[in-house]
Amino acid sequence: MCGTCGCAEESGGTRIVMLREDDAPDHGHPHPHPHPRPHEGRQPDGAGGTVTIEQKVLAKNDLLAERNRTWMTDRGVVAVNMMSSPGAGKTTLLERTVTDLGGRRPVAVVEGDQETRLDADRIRRTGCAVVQVNTGAGCHLDAEMMRDALTALSPAEGSLLMVENVGNLVCPALFDLGERSKVVIISVTEGTDKPLKYPYMFAAADLILINKSDLLPHVAFDVEQCAHHARSVNPDVRVLTVSATTGEGLAHWYDWLAEQR
Repeated sequence: MCGTCGCAEESGGTRIVMLREDDAPDHGHPHPHPHPRPHEGRQPDGAGGTVTIEQKVLAKNDLLAERNRTWMTDRGVVAVNMMSSPGAGKTTLLERTVTDLGGRRPVAVVEGDQETRLDADRIRRTGCAVVQVNTGAGCHLDAEMMRDALTALSPAEGSLLMVENVGNLVCPALFDLGERSKVVIISVTEGTDKPLKYPYMFAAADLILINKSDLLPHVAFDVEQCAHHARSVNPDVRVLTVSATTGEGLAHWYDWLAEQR
């Protein structure tokens, strides 16, 4: 079990689906990072057993993540782990990104969801290589799932590998996949105080994207205050405001991706 959230730690129920051009859409249910982890340091009395199990889980994951990182580095593959709460706009941003980047650089996508391959079908329609990882009861991707996805996907040398993690602002921050960078997306339809309520996720970020800027006139969201909160837990983090719908700010996002080598 994952000591943080109680989800199943073992990935035996995970399903890896490689989507190809002739796949029909599926509308049913298919059967070393510098930031600290929240459970490092002093633990509550009586929690020793849980903490020991969690440390073993994370140690195993970190070993596999390093192997993934070495595998990708040897091939010039750069992975970007995209994390957010459900509905922040990760898939729409990915669709726009892989379309706009065009032939500038090979791009492949790993889609993580508990069930269905709906998001992977959306990405496939752009012509991008994509693999779906269904985690079942799991609330995050882990390094073993990433290894299996890499095996199925076999990204070309020099590829940019975009990983859409399961929608969750807690557990994905704990699990290194072997990625080059972590990106957290928050939408303006969420609360300005999200970085304070979920500090470990925002502390893990290399970049924060504030998405759905086109809706700012209609919601009570303070971009500057949100950025301030984010920097209170991650002083050096870069924050960009974008709209995956209108394209506002995406040039800066693409410039940042170009820097990831």
